Amino acid sequence: MANNQSKKNWVLKALDVVERVGNGLPHPTTMFIIFTLILIAVSYITAKMGVKVSYETYDSATKSLITKETAVVNLLSPNSIRFMYTSVINNFTSFIALGTVFTIIMGVGVADGSGFMAAVLKKIVAVTPRRAVTATVIFLGIMSNVASSTGYVMLVPLGAILFMSFGRHPIAGLAATFAGVSGGWSANLLIGTNDPVFAGMSTEAARMINPNYTVLPTGNWYFMVASTFLITFVGTLVTEKIIEPRLGEYIPEEKIAVDDISLDEKRGMKFALISLVVFFIIVGMLVVPENALLRNPTTGELLRSPFMSGIVFLMSMFFMIPGIFYGIGARTIKSDKDIINLMVKSINNLSGFMVLIFFAAQFVVFFNYSNLGIILSVKGANFLQETGFVGIPLIFAFIVMTAIINIFIAVDSAKWAIMAPIFVPMFMRIGFSPELTQAAYRVGDSCTNVIAPLMPFFPLVVAFAQKYDKKSGMGTMISLMLPYSIAFLIGWIILLIIWFVFNIPLGIGGGIHYLGM
Repeated sequence: MANNQSKKNWVLKALDVVERVGNGLPHPTTMFIIFTLILIAVSYITAKMGVKVSYETYDSATKSLITKETAVVNLLSPNSIRFMYTSVINNFTSFIALGTVFTIIMGVGVADGSGFMAAVLKKIVAVTPRRAVTATVIFLGIMSNVASSTGYVMLVPLGAILFMSFGRHPIAGLAATFAGVSGGWSANLLIGTNDPVFAGMSTEAARMINPNYTVLPTGNWYFMVASTFLITFVGTLVTEKIIEPRLGEYIPEEKIAVDDISLDEKRGMKFALISLVVFFIIVGMLVVPENALLRNPTTGELLRSPFMSGIVFLMSMFFMIPGIFYGIGARTIKSDKDIINLMVKSINNLSGFMVLIFFAAQFVVFFNYSNLGIILSVKGANFLQETGFVGIPLIFAFIVMTAIINIFIAVDSAKWAIMAPIFVPMFMRIGFSPELTQAAYRVGDSCTNVIAPLMPFFPLVVAFAQKYDKKSGMGTMISLMLPYSIAFLIGWIILLIIWFVFNIPLGIGGGIHYLGM
């Protein structure tokens, strides 16, 4: 017992150190300002040292490989200073992630604000059979991330109530739902708000090598669909075999049941369902026929077509239309002003993201302008090729590294904005597609969300747990979620390795290997 207690104390002390170190880090926006200043200093030093590289690249004019030499650009030179000064606004407004996020978040905001998302989740949870409850709450947790952070606030406490209504430990339900919402952050059956964000940043990085390369929001879709079922299965196994036996029996003070949706909500759901049927019929008419309007007018294909180019807008409509009709039926939307207010509210929630993106955009553009990204990628790729550290070992190491970094820097888009300009070009030079690099990053980034004290919603989940166990704290929750983190990491790495070995497409427009322009 004493030995177990000492081990527990050691773990908690280690977690306290992690928390103190994490709390000592600046705000992600401040970090980009610091990184930009460091970048300027590094460019000055390396330019004075005459750092440069030679490498082969594809020339679109001659359609052949040519040898190119690139040197570091000193960001303190007169020309560079003029460039940085005059490009600030354009850097921000032309940042690819900005427009895509704005477009899709307005649709999701209407669906969420009208109550449509909450009603759908509540209805599904209410009709769930006992033996499927664990898998259901994890699956719904994964699916909820399409609406950004909705699952944290609404679904996590609902999972605890559902478990308790079945006579099971509510903290086990809370943990399972949290594992789905946060640990399965990068998995989903649908394209969510994260996909265009990551695709935009990956595109910016890939264009350091190939100016015409575009990473589509659907580039990881197939892999994320498979990941949804993997995380659901692994999460269910961990909950029922590890978490619940550890927690033991829970005796509630009073029985709590999950209410079904109200009459107004039922009417809203009918309106939403009808609108979705009409929506799919219209989309089908625009896409399915051989000469459909949204197919490529020359080749008739879908991959490179107006349909795929505008898929972010389509996804926004997928949420907005049923959200509007649900609100009309449920009487949560009474006029056009309510719809606009929901859109405005969803954009207001992006204020922090806007500030972050402003400084992240400057860093990305200045980083590209300095040529340090190209030089790092060439030297890194050469080093990996010389050591033989490529293929599966490289993917494994990259995922683990990302998972560790995620514990200290909880903002996924902030990390990818830093890492993409380095690793996407580097991996492209050894034949890995930007979509593969992005998928590997998202695996590592998701797995440790549930044990990251600096993750914005982690304290909220601790507060939910304290409702059922007043002694619960940060360390308690981390120790509870650690099995999920480890199991997800192992399972997801194995899945990605299978994808790599059998060369399975990661999504629409996303292969495993980069074959050039």
